[in-house]
Amino acid sequence: MAAKPNELEIVRVYDAPVKLVWEAFTDLKHQVHWWGPRGFTITTKSKDLRPGGKWIYTMHGPDGVDYPNIATYHEVVPYERLVYDHGGNEERQKLFTVTVTFKEELGKTIMVMIMALDTPEAAKEIKKFIKLANGNSTWDRLAEYLDHEITGKDPFVINRTFEAPQAKVFEMWTDVKHLSKWLPPQGFNMEVISGEIKTGNTTFYSMSNGEFTFFGKSHYLDINPVTRIIYTQEFADKNGNPSKHPGAPTWPSQMISTVEFATEGPNLTRVTLKTEVHGQATAEERKAFHDEKAGMMMGWTGSFDKLDELL
Repeated sequence: MAAKPNELEIVRVYDAPVKLVWEAFTDLKHQVHWWGPRGFTITTKSKDLRPGGKWIYTMHGPDGVDYPNIATYHEVVPYERLVYDHGGNEERQKLFTVTVTFKEELGKTIMVMIMALDTPEAAKEIKKFIKLANGNSTWDRLAEYLDHEITGKDPFVINRTFEAPQAKVFEMWTDVKHLSKWLPPQGFNMEVISGEIKTGNTTFYSMSNGEFTFFGKSHYLDINPVTRIIYTQEFADKNGNPSKHPGAPTWPSQMISTVEFATEGPNLTRVTLKTEVHGQATAEERKAFHDEKAGMMMGWTGSFDKLDELL
């Protein structure tokens, strides 16, 4: 939780050693693969990682719009702390000052980012802007990149912080009467036809928008109360038999998701969802999964917005 009204705070826990997280955050050979919201790329003109140094770069949006940036570094403590001004360029002053701390615990790295603005009102406006620009997907892309560097896998990761106790948020994922209200894509209704959400159980469900209906199954491999859920997913026909994605024949037959819940502050719960291809899959299927990450982000963002409203 932000220490002051004029600050925004982001907390992420990465399953990677602090040395790799630091290098991914500061070394251009890593940054070029993940920096910026999903769909963005960057081109660097120069970078001088030292107090008083600058990183001059341009972010290229998926719509073709360019966003020139100049970051000015104030503190650089390798593997521990980074302080810099963000959002400025030759035509405007900085938007805010960022303080990032890195701490390794049990092989994982806790990254805490504080964005300090001039006033509480400015902080509220920037928070809205970040949400509209999908800015927080930057840190999801970092999680995906780190996972790929360590395991060679290509997961989809998305985080969201909800204003509700951890036990309540967990309940919304494990009670079918709650899950069916927020999980389906915008415009769809969900019906759980059979099964309960328990370790070892499988749920069979349908989703429909009145004109189009598809079916799916989720098999729950592990449910650790209030902290973690692991489950596999696959599409099915109306009789519950395995089937391909009704609109994408090259989509992988099965995926596996890990959902982790953590208390981030008083009445705040951070949810981290990681989904990846499960079992045997062709190169074409894996490419289809990779290429659809922006679509998955939009889908989950819509679902999380509904969950926000319910909470």
